[in-house]
Amino acid sequence: MRKVKTILLISSLIIILSACGTDNNTITSSMPNVITTPSAATPQLTSSFVLQSSEVVEGGLLPKDYTCDGTSATLPLSWSGAPAGTQEFALIMHHVAGPDDIHWYWVLYNIPLTVTSLPRNVTGIGTLGNNSVNGKTEYTPPCSKGSGPKVYTYTIYALSSPPRLSVPPAQVNRDTLLVAIKDITLASATLNASYSRQEKERG
Repeated sequence: MRKVKTILLISSLIIILSACGTDNNTITSSMPNVITTPSAATPQLTSSFVLQSSEVVEGGLLPKDYTCDGTSATLPLSWSGAPAGTQEFALIMHHVAGPDDIHWYWVLYNIPLTVTSLPRNVTGIGTLGNNSVNGKTEYTPPCSKGSGPKVYTYTIYALSSPPRLSVPPAQVNRDTLLVAIKDITLASATLNASYSRQEKERG
């Protein structure tokens, strides 16, 4: 009888120890799954490069003061969230009048990395290209002669290096700059504003 009890006791201990060993193995093998979870090892990255103005919101109306019907001032702009590796910035303001008809009013490049805003009527920052209105190396304000609202787009480009241009600034138009920065653009951000000239203003 004692032998039977002893055998039963030993069998019970073996069962208990086996169960404990199984639990330990389960805990040990589950730990790596916690450590190597994809969301923990590779956080998702989101772009936060933003262009804005204190004078107009995205999709808003461009104040008259910033057109040829006002003082022809340049719009104050600011940007943030440039990606790592950015060395400088470039800016273009344009309007798509038709499928093959794009007007540009402001081409500005060689904007230093330390500059993250342009004040109203900015001067002395970056290098000006030409515009499609009078062909001069300067900013020119929108002055639409057609009816209805027109959308004007401001685009800031974050560049990994200075653009290589083989022509002088007077010959740098929108297309020339876009070609030069095509392979060095890390990110871009836009601000769209619309303006509609009154009939009496169009004359």
